Amino acid sequence: MSVTIPSAETPCPCTSGRAFSACCGPFLTKSSEAPDPVSLMRSRYAAFACSEPEYLVRTLHSTHEGLEAGEKVLEQRIAIACRKYKYRGLWILDSAPPDAEGTAEVLFFAKVYESGKDKSFVERSKFKHDGTGWRYVDGLLAEKKDLTVDPKALKLDTFAQMVA
Repeated sequence: MSVTIPSAETPCPCTSGRAFSACCGPFLTKSSEAPDPVSLMRSRYAAFACSEPEYLVRTLHSTHEGLEAGEKVLEQRIAIACRKYKYRGLWILDSAPPDAEGTAEVLFFAKVYESGKDKSFVERSKFKHDGTGWRYVDGLLAEKKDLTVDPKALKLDTFAQMVA
């Protein structure tokens, strides 16, 4: 699989407005670990946009149900998703620090398209630190088409009320 890692000064695919080298680049190129859940979320979005399934699997928490299929199978499935969608923007809407069990949350809006059709969504993601770095545990997703409010106006508590 060919990986499309941007050049150092290219704008980061996570749409932070920073250069790739000053944003998600060090995480995707294995130079360092994301220092917090928001940075990990941004780098995972960038990894989807750059078609980097190895990074996406590497940053899953060991409890993630997708790992049951095996890492190589999961990488293949993710590679298909990377090719299937066009990633057009990421907005971090809210976040919460780790709770008593060490689980942190990030609420984000991802603008994605499939064959020109808007497939954008909001997700409340959970993260845990595994001793090496932050890892994605799981998430609760709501498609933009199913929301009755502007996705960018959501916060963790209002999102929870909408999907309850």
